[in-house]
Amino acid sequence: MPQALIIGVKKGGTRAVLEFLRLHPDVRAPGPEPHFFDRHYHNGLEWYRSLMPRSEEGQLTIEKTPSYFITKDVPRRVYQFSKHLKLIVVVRDPVTRAISDYTQVASKKMDSRSFEEMVFVDNTTRIVDTQWSPVRIGVYAKHLKHWLQYFPLEQMHFVSGERLIENPADEMLKVQQFLGLRPVINHKHFYLKSRKGFPCILKPNRQKGSHPHCLGETKGRIHPMIDPSVIRRLRDFYKPFNIKFYRMVNQDFGWV
Repeated sequence: MPQALIIGVKKGGTRAVLEFLRLHPDVRAPGPEPHFFDRHYHNGLEWYRSLMPRSEEGQLTIEKTPSYFITKDVPRRVYQFSKHLKLIVVVRDPVTRAISDYTQVASKKMDSRSFEEMVFVDNTTRIVDTQWSPVRIGVYAKHLKHWLQYFPLEQMHFVSGERLIENPADEMLKVQQFLGLRPVINHKHFYLKSRKGFPCILKPNRQKGSHPHCLGETKGRIHPMIDPSVIRRLRDFYKPFNIKFYRMVNQDFGWV
């Protein structure tokens, strides 16, 4: 069963963190996102256990389900499962995260409305639609409040999605320290995929030496051009929530 969870956030860099962690010999993780604590809780713990990979003594099992962070019932369920779990949250500038979220959804729909049409309740008043999922997810302070009712801040680690791209080795060193792992993952494991500006990893292969592995083609997807006035309105909307989030986690992520 897992000793740690990557609980969020969607389009923040959770898959990258898990893929990078897979480089560590002391880390085991299931393949697909289990979604146990939000969608499949009724299946019970034995079902959850069946999804977990075999691990040896001294190895750490971790799973990733980004929707855990924003689902209200999940903190209580996770606490009831184990109050000692370590929790990782990958966060990103909520404005760029929202655009990335929209871009992913729009790429799967031929008739999708524009970002500008979706982000406001109506375009005249320019009131931000806080019920729209790409906007709602980025109000990190609101979601974190539910988790802090059950888990102390010391059991949570916040990864900067921006720094994860700019300097993955440094950000992953902090993750390894938080999880109590040997600092195995370092700068030798990463290189930049210049076309998309996204870090790729060198996976060790006993027979052939290291071989490159890049995340799927959906990573680093080109975002649509958004009206600058819409960006400014969103930044104004998120500013007080960002400041509150910084205070809650004692970190400044540089979005304000």
